[in-house]
Amino acid sequence: MNDTTSSSPRILQDQLRLGAGFGAAERDHVLDVLSPLDRHLAHWHAEQVDLEVSVKDRGGPEQKVTLETWLPRWPSVVATASGRELDHALIEARKELIRQIEDKKSKHEMGTGRR
Repeated sequence: MNDTTSSSPRILQDQLRLGAGFGAAERDHVLDVLSPLDRHLAHWHAEQVDLEVSVKDRGGPEQKVTLETWLPRWPSVVATASGRELDHALIEARKELIRQIEDKKSKHEMGTGRR
């Protein structure tokens, strides 16, 4: 276990910005829903990670959640999900972002010969 893992639970709390469609009062709930992301971001120090979550058409039949992260030496990683239920869309965007991060990490490790 490396030293970044011990600090990982604070990455979301410290680095997540609430974008359009979210109010400050929702921050704790959004952090709770997105918390499984922390262990996938543990590879980096918190100050290297930048995240933003936003929602369009809030309360509409197809509200769209966008979750974007910027990681060192990578292009931004963007995940989106739509749905009637905001929490469901947040969860789906979170799962998609995790998938993309893990795919990129695997490709990087294969390219450097690390496993």
